[in-house]
Amino acid sequence: MIRQPIVAVLGHVDHGKTTLLDRIRGTKVVSHEAGGITQHIGATEVPIEVVKEQCGDLVKNLTLTIPGLLFIDTPGHEAFTTLRSRGGSLADIAVLIIDINEGLQPQTIESLTILKQFKTPFFVVLNKVDRVRGWKPIGGNSFMRTYRAQDEGVRRAIDNKMYEIMGQLYDNGFESQRFDQIKDFTKSIALVPASAIQGVGVAEIMMLLAGLSQRYLERRLDVSIKGPAKGTVLEVKETIGFGTTIDVIISDGTLHAGDIIVLGGRNGIVQTKVRALLKPRALEEIRDPRYRFETVDEVPSAAGIKIAAPGLDDVLAGSPLMAATDDIDQARSTIMAEIRKFRIARDTTGLIVKADTLGSLEAIVGTLRRKEIPIRNADIGDVQKKDVIEAVSVAEKNIYDAVILAFNVSVSEEIQEMADRADIPVIRSDIVYKLLEDYEELLERMRREEEERKKMGLIYPGKFMLLPQMVFRKAKPAIVGVEVLAGRIVPNRDIIKGDGTKVGKIKGIKDGDEFLKVATVGKQVAVSIEGPTIGRQVEEGEVLYIDMPNSNIERLKEIELAPEEEEVVSFLSKLKKKTLLWGG
Repeated sequence: MIRQPIVAVLGHVDHGKTTLLDRIRGTKVVSHEAGGITQHIGATEVPIEVVKEQCGDLVKNLTLTIPGLLFIDTPGHEAFTTLRSRGGSLADIAVLIIDINEGLQPQTIESLTILKQFKTPFFVVLNKVDRVRGWKPIGGNSFMRTYRAQDEGVRRAIDNKMYEIMGQLYDNGFESQRFDQIKDFTKSIALVPASAIQGVGVAEIMMLLAGLSQRYLERRLDVSIKGPAKGTVLEVKETIGFGTTIDVIISDGTLHAGDIIVLGGRNGIVQTKVRALLKPRALEEIRDPRYRFETVDEVPSAAGIKIAAPGLDDVLAGSPLMAATDDIDQARSTIMAEIRKFRIARDTTGLIVKADTLGSLEAIVGTLRRKEIPIRNADIGDVQKKDVIEAVSVAEKNIYDAVILAFNVSVSEEIQEMADRADIPVIRSDIVYKLLEDYEELLERMRREEEERKKMGLIYPGKFMLLPQMVFRKAKPAIVGVEVLAGRIVPNRDIIKGDGTKVGKIKGIKDGDEFLKVATVGKQVAVSIEGPTIGRQVEEGEVLYIDMPNSNIERLKEIELAPEEEEVVSFLSKLKKKTLLWGG
């Protein structure tokens, strides 16, 4: 039979994810949350009769066999990555919410990246059209009907904002058009302008969800509800009267009270027996504490279900769940293989990655692998002492890899202090690309600092010519006009000829009446040279070099130099070998 499609709602903070779900449900969950921002994961079942009622005439010509829609409430891409399933997404279809007035924001781009990685079909809701200047609400939930009733200037403003977002989506690799202008939904992303707060556009949103699911996802939704249940753990939490419970999306088969279930835990496999199945009524929400759950004997897919069972404290959010009716060993090995796939302990050097769920770990590991960044260890849970110790061992091989990336997990004050003492950077974020961006910025800063350290105490290459007819004193010290041909010259540096013969030492550099600490390429200055007599040891027009030991030459090869400086270093290196003046 056809199950309900599982719908994920993604988008940047405050762009209207929960408000849209409220409008669909007819509840006010958002009003119970701090700052109106979603903080917990939930699921809402919307029966097909309600879908048809909200769509009105828009679906009168559609044959809908799906039993309804199962909405996963947010937080956005974090919930979506938790809904992972063997390298793909458990969500069948996604709705990406974008504020039409703000366009793409950091979490929007993050959501697009993850949708692309998990190959999930989606369309875009351009929310908050009611904030466009001059917008007039006319009642009803159809965007097109309301749009046609607006003044021409308002329609033009909406169109222009939409075109701008189409350009931003194109820059991120997606072709898009307004939903009513698309001929092939497999080639363009549909855009639905809407006002979640006024309910405008809900008719078109529900029509697209039902219609696209029916047309393109029917084979995926055709599951056996008679077989053992499979699903994904959304959250692990305390529930009054039941102890530790898990919120689960069942995507295949049927789960029964009394079933043996196998899940992934922090310390291996968790095997337990379902004590109670707690199911919300249709159009009610798993996470809403005001509603009592009804106890049911069984739950067919697809459904959001709360499971009470002993020994759930160790369960990982994002873990697959399997009911083991026949072969428990097979279920255990399947789950273990899935958990091990992303809990990496492989490379001898590389980053330490910690994340809150298997899904977010998968997203981070996938991105790091694409960038060919080595990973020493990737695991679920807060940053611990052993992670810092492991990073310290990495630092002995490569300081650039000795970094801990912490995605949406805690770092205690004690652990942070330990990392600081060991000089191990800990980068924290709840946005994958921001985590990697911060890491790349850190790398750049570390390389700059390393470059500066290498430069400290270095003798830089310098090549200069004694200008003809610019001898002001022949000796004790010789004072002569010179031109710097490459690199730089500074006081108190020994100088040599092109054949390696020692000449003397630069005592001072002067430009007019001003004494200089350095003269760079192209400069013509007067220098005082202690040691030679002009016309005897050196001649006018002769080219001289700043002398340096071989160890300095080798250090210069490690830093970035101008091409003409590199030529001087290469010349001196060959000269030293030729004249056997090593070991300086």
